[in-house]
Amino acid sequence: MIKLGVNIDHIATIRNARGEDHPDIIKAAKFVSNCGADIITIHRREDERHINRKDVIKLKKKISKPINLEMAANQDMLRLALKIKPKYVCIVPEKRMEVTTEGGLNLKKNNLRQIIKKLKSSKIEVSLFVDPSISNIKLAKKLGADSVEIHTGKFAKLFKLKKKSQLNKEFIKIARCSNLGKKINLNIKMGHGLDYDSTKYLCKIKEVCEFNIGHFIIGESIFFGLKHVIKKFKKIIKR
Repeated sequence: MIKLGVNIDHIATIRNARGEDHPDIIKAAKFVSNCGADIITIHRREDERHINRKDVIKLKKKISKPINLEMAANQDMLRLALKIKPKYVCIVPEKRMEVTTEGGLNLKKNNLRQIIKKLKSSKIEVSLFVDPSISNIKLAKKLGADSVEIHTGKFAKLFKLKKKSQLNKEFIKIARCSNLGKKINLNIKMGHGLDYDSTKYLCKIKEVCEFNIGHFIIGESIFFGLKHVIKKFKKIIKR
């Protein structure tokens, strides 16, 4: 069964626009859980533009569904993860001025091995957010990761633009990486920029075990409601 991680960052974005407490992030997490989310995904950025430290701590205490904490590879984020011990951590790149995550980790430049070791020693399952390349998959395994989350941003853009030739090449890259990852015992997850149609297309890849989707779910729910949107995704990924 493919799992659906619902990223609730942009519910916090709406809350922060007024500097108040509405919409309540705990209520939001419980609601999306009841609608069918298998995992609550949150990304605490260094500038806390949406999810903040207090949110992370409160969510871990009050939410029964597994939490997937997306975090940069730095000591502040590591300390928080070790304190709350979420079920999953996904290490992601972070540039202070970027609007959204622009690509996968550079696995050669970050001090990842030590961070992964410390997280795993606390029985936290570790995923690395990577661009689809064979070298990234092999290196993720060497670094000790349990999973990779393949960055689908380029694929999603090509899908919307209907650039069939380039789209097919990107799909083949993702499929080959997924196949290799599964062979070397990495869990294969995917996320970034996905909507209904691009998610459905990626479901052709049998190795995928999880999608993490946020912006489209929150945006589409303005028109159709969270319950409808989440249930539609659950139907799409059902095998």
